[in-house]
Amino acid sequence: MLAIEPIPAFNDNYIWLLQRGEQCAVVDPGDAAPVLSLLRERNVQLTTIFITHHHFDHVGGLPELIAHAQPVVYGPDNPAITGITHAVGEGDSVSVFGRDFTVFAVPGHTLDHIAFFSPGEEPLLFCGDTLFAGGCGRMFEGTAPVMHASLSTLAALPAETRVYCAHEYTQANLRFAQAAEPDNSALAERVKAVARLRAQDEPSVPSSIAVERATNPFLRCAEPALIASLQREGKWQGDAPASVFAALRSWKDSF
Repeated sequence: MLAIEPIPAFNDNYIWLLQRGEQCAVVDPGDAAPVLSLLRERNVQLTTIFITHHHFDHVGGLPELIAHAQPVVYGPDNPAITGITHAVGEGDSVSVFGRDFTVFAVPGHTLDHIAFFSPGEEPLLFCGDTLFAGGCGRMFEGTAPVMHASLSTLAALPAETRVYCAHEYTQANLRFAQAAEPDNSALAERVKAVARLRAQDEPSVPSSIAVERATNPFLRCAEPALIASLQREGKWQGDAPASVFAALRSWKDSF
């Protein structure tokens, strides 16, 4: 059986741990220390690392973890990342602990950003900083149409897909979501549920594609209520979904 759990790092990062028996994999280890501590505590072997993009808070722990365990490292074909053993991109497949993962190119936050999706009865998505619970990543390298297309790819995954993003940004994201779509009842319920989790210092993630479709404004760019909010705020740039996305992302950047 494959167990998945977050390893907290820095102020708000999650390094995702996949463990089966005495072997494990991690996703986006920006910091080696909490991973090494867990490996020693549980006496498990690190065999695999997934990398979604080149930002330091996602790759900073690679050198130390590679020196410790010599794992296979799957990640984008980017020479700026030291330690990738298997460069992967759109359409590639990898298998870890009996789960097959398809690689999606999801540029926008960065140009090299990829995501790992495993189908099946319990689909899994490791999406780094492209899709967040209730939000999405900033566009450091991509354009709004590019980022919107990447998010549309992820939004089209099965509704039951569990979404494992890399940061605990949910409450801040949902505050913006409510400003953008104040009459969304599903969103109001999600705000309450997340508040209960965070009050107990529990992670608000993973979420699901179904929940994101219902409450994440960046996946709801065709909703008339969102367009009305943009018009009311003087931020409307047109009805095309990519234009709505651009306006929402710009509003969120200064929210």
